[in-house]
Amino acid sequence: MQERYAYYPGCLASLSQKELDSSTRAIAAKLDVELIDMPSVTCCGAGDIHEAKPDYHLHLSARILGQAERSGAEVLLTICNVCTLNLRQANSKLQNDPAELARVNDNLKATGIGGYNGGVDVRHLLWEVSQGEGYDRFKSVATRSLEGLKVAPFYGCQILRPAKMLGFEDPDRPQSLERLIEACGAEAIDYPAKIKCCGFPIVLAREQVALGELVQPLQQATEAGADVMVTPCPLCHLSLDAWQKKASDHAGADFKIPVLHLAQLLGAAAGLDEQTLKFRRHITRLDDSVKGKLRLPSVVGR
Repeated sequence: MQERYAYYPGCLASLSQKELDSSTRAIAAKLDVELIDMPSVTCCGAGDIHEAKPDYHLHLSARILGQAERSGAEVLLTICNVCTLNLRQANSKLQNDPAELARVNDNLKATGIGGYNGGVDVRHLLWEVSQGEGYDRFKSVATRSLEGLKVAPFYGCQILRPAKMLGFEDPDRPQSLERLIEACGAEAIDYPAKIKCCGFPIVLAREQVALGELVQPLQQATEAGADVMVTPCPLCHLSLDAWQKKASDHAGADFKIPVLHLAQLLGAAAGLDEQTLKFRRHITRLDDSVKGKLRLPSVVGR
């Protein structure tokens, strides 16, 4: 039976990191999964909005959850750690407080926006493909073995903590990314900083502190012999990839480790081509050696 999800790409995958969206759609098609686009979705209200205007964040998230519910899907699929946490926090509040749900619905309906009945679960792509039927489906389409590729998983913080809100795996000893890396035929590289923050939340306010956080996973993954890193979070990808040169300068090192989105790694193992996966959009480019281990053509864009 075909899986159906209401699909929420979030801000970055819709704008500056479109390779994440295209790769997610392509791997979903391989998995025979239907992604239902929702009309006029906005930011989930993460970050500054959540901190400064928590009620505004709650209404933004309720509007998204309501659209997902009206799509007929039972699950809202996300591809961002931060979106996952924020939408699950809002969903928990609305589902467990009938008075609050009624108040938010009254406000939404007063502006001509449909309400939310509390009938949707929020789940990340990582969770859906790393266990159960989703994992079995992925293994069946992972026909291009990435044997010889050493992959350093980077979870980041908001896909693991707070554990009670996310509730998927042990935040200190996660294994979902490792399970998928191995299903791709690649080797998972272990290192302590894979579960730490990438520094993104404070990079504009405390750049030097953020760079200190960012250096740890880049340095440890490089020293462990990783060919690439993979992350399920577009914000972590932005830090690890776009800020890698600054992290190199900060550490007095020369990091040159490509960073893949989760959907890109899955897509490579499923036989998708480089034009679909759009590796050329990354700041830290794949060299010929890594392309060879990914079984990709040697010329970008073909």
